[in-house]
Amino acid sequence: MREPGTTRAGLGMPVAGPDATVPVTVLVADDHELFLEGLSLLVAAMPGCEVVGTAHDGAQAVELAKRLSPRVVLMDARMPRLSGPEAIAHLVAELPGTAVVMVTMFADDELVFHAMRAGAKGYVLKGASKAELERAIMAAANGEALFDHDIVERFSRYFAAGAASGALPFDLTPREREVLALLARGLRNPALARELRVTTKTVRNHVSNVIGKLGVSTRQEAAAKAREAGLGGDKEPL
Repeated sequence: MREPGTTRAGLGMPVAGPDATVPVTVLVADDHELFLEGLSLLVAAMPGCEVVGTAHDGAQAVELAKRLSPRVVLMDARMPRLSGPEAIAHLVAELPGTAVVMVTMFADDELVFHAMRAGAKGYVLKGASKAELERAIMAAANGEALFDHDIVERFSRYFAAGAASGALPFDLTPREREVLALLARGLRNPALARELRVTTKTVRNHVSNVIGKLGVSTRQEAAAKAREAGLGGDKEPL
């Protein structure tokens, strides 16, 4: 158990769980086995935390969370079956007592947007320190939101770009928005499949749906609309 008086860095707020006598139960979800094991061991070693389960994809994370009712779920952004934002939306709707923190290597504006909109209580990069991760877990357990400073800045720029262009009018699913953002960067289907960890057939279906919903005829036109809306990053040749 953490010693009394420990504070969240810079904010003078407790970093203890909701009840200092009860450990914060944590479910860890990531499709990379080595990272999943390492992160689970790291969290298990944190005072006041208990890892109650691990999941290898988004759907399994939702299923286990329903059964185990963890206080906090650490969720990777891009996983098979259900993406991080999609899984978060399910968890927030069905388990109001469970908070979700997204842990990912991607400092991607679109992912941040969807994670927050879905109800994530934190967004931590995989390069974050143990202390930063612990603060995010404890903040989420206390019903607070804690985001990496760089993530907050990126999110602010994302919304500023959207406001400047009257952006984000697209009625797309979280996964389709991910696809659209990657199209805006100029990625072809094989690269899209690798980035999203799905088959090229699934990518073709997503791209077809995106093109239809945007009312355009080609992926190039879809990418152009996405960039006008402030989505995507550095453009690569289509």
